[in-house]
Amino acid sequence: MENNLPVQSPVFLIETNRISPNPQQPRRDFDEQELMELASSIREFGIIQPIVVTKIEKDTETGTQVEYQLIAGERRWRAAKIAGLERIPAIIRSINLERDRLELAIIENVQRANLNPIEAARAYAKLQDQFSLTQREIAVRIGKSRETIANVLRLLNLPTQLQEAVAKNTISESQARLLLSISDPIQQQTLFEDILKSSLSVRELKSRIQKIKTADQQEMSSSSSEITPSPELSSIQKTLEELLGTKVKIENGNPPAGGGKITISFYSPEELQGIIQKLSKQPNQEQEQQDQISL
Repeated sequence: MENNLPVQSPVFLIETNRISPNPQQPRRDFDEQELMELASSIREFGIIQPIVVTKIEKDTETGTQVEYQLIAGERRWRAAKIAGLERIPAIIRSINLERDRLELAIIENVQRANLNPIEAARAYAKLQDQFSLTQREIAVRIGKSRETIANVLRLLNLPTQLQEAVAKNTISESQARLLLSISDPIQQQTLFEDILKSSLSVRELKSRIQKIKTADQQEMSSSSSEITPSPELSSIQKTLEELLGTKVKIENGNPPAGGGKITISFYSPEELQGIIQKLSKQPNQEQEQQDQISL
């Protein structure tokens, strides 16, 4: 799909009441005050840039009914309705695939910096999960690095309350990513409340998180001595890393209870899915390897 509109795209005047919103539109929050201000500007100067729609034809008993669905420009369309415009200038694109509609809507909003980080994360996740695009493919289409896409998607690992705070710009994306580094939900919530109460800067928040991690490490060191893995466990750990393609850590439990735990690291949702797929497979050819790593 081409990302840019043709230079000579014809512009049509389409009735505003024949246009419906794009269900794939990633943007969900529209500031009412900003819409009123835009409507006032439209009344005075008109709409400078056309919206983009796709034509939808429906068969009815009396013939074919033509409607239009928004691809880009929902904010302008909403403001035009508030301003009382019966028609709005629009460019008609032939886009039939839902993925293409979502993709164009994301690109238009991202280029205008209209999406908040959570809206962008949910849009990227939809491209990834519903339309089976990889992070690299999304990055190429959006014009960003794969690392940027991965970092934005990580925001969806935050609790709902923190996601809402990011969406409303109550906390910044940088602060949110720092909170993600805290695995304890109670500590995470405490730090979030501290940001709100004390208006912590990114630097101050980073300093507090470092102190928490240092204290946790000291507590772990004082409460239990480090147990060196046996050669057998080290071998099993290496075998698991080769099978799963990621870092694996095996820790002995405190004697005399025995037991222990296995920690499997992953660095993106894609990598996690790959690990899950490998763990769910039961190939007969690898039975001998499974016997070697069984505890």
